[in-house]
Amino acid sequence: MRKLTIGLIFTICIITAVCASSAIAGNSNPDLVVTYGETTYANQQYVNSVNNYFASKGYTNLGNANTEVISASQVNAISQGISGKTYNSNQIFSSALVDLNQGDNLKVTVDSSKITLVTAKMYASALESAGIQKGIVYVTSPISATGESALAGVMSCYEKATNVEIPQEVKQAANEEIYVQAEVVNNTNANPDQISQIVDDVKGEVEKQNITDMQSIVDVVNETAQKYNIQISNADIEKIAEAIYNTFNVQDQANAYKDKLEAVLS
Repeated sequence: MRKLTIGLIFTICIITAVCASSAIAGNSNPDLVVTYGETTYANQQYVNSVNNYFASKGYTNLGNANTEVISASQVNAISQGISGKTYNSNQIFSSALVDLNQGDNLKVTVDSSKITLVTAKMYASALESAGIQKGIVYVTSPISATGESALAGVMSCYEKATNVEIPQEVKQAANEEIYVQAEVVNNTNANPDQISQIVDDVKGEVEKQNITDMQSIVDVVNETAQKYNIQISNADIEKIAEAIYNTFNVQDQANAYKDKLEAVLS
């Protein structure tokens, strides 16, 4: 993978989420919730491009969907506390569709022709950390975008479709996973899924060993990166460890949300 330079101005990708859930609606015409990044929403050609992608996946009737626009200020409320980045209203593009009617597991598909950095594996790992383990998710964008901020829209979609609020601390920790992984990919020559695999392996080891202190998590990250022969700076190892530490600090809240979500979807 071509190394992305630090100076690259990412075209930010905030989710356009389309949620379908006939089980929740209680009839054959499922509820639809569409959230558009404000840049996409302001351009009908962009909206058409997004909707055409979803139509290619079998979602041809979005006319009855409720609509929400995700603004740069909403994105910045998340990103500033994690990466320190801020984005303008002309940088909010990406789109996603979440279908809660299909499948007992979580399945994420990313349009890799448009989403350049964050992968399906990254989204799935962060969603699972937040207690979301069911639903079909598609992520796309009308133009090339990194996908760093897309998770916020997916979570909004789940909240709107189920009327179950995700705890703010859980949202923050899950989004931190995405931002940190994107930054580490940007700082290394690693494939994004390689970084995601390291994060998944470390989370599994932390849970297995019931590790609760930062230094031990740092050690596990370092050992795991060496196992995959991926060179990661000490600073980035610390960031990965901190993101995982924060994820496990909110697991009680994530598990409580998971129980509420499963009760609604059952």
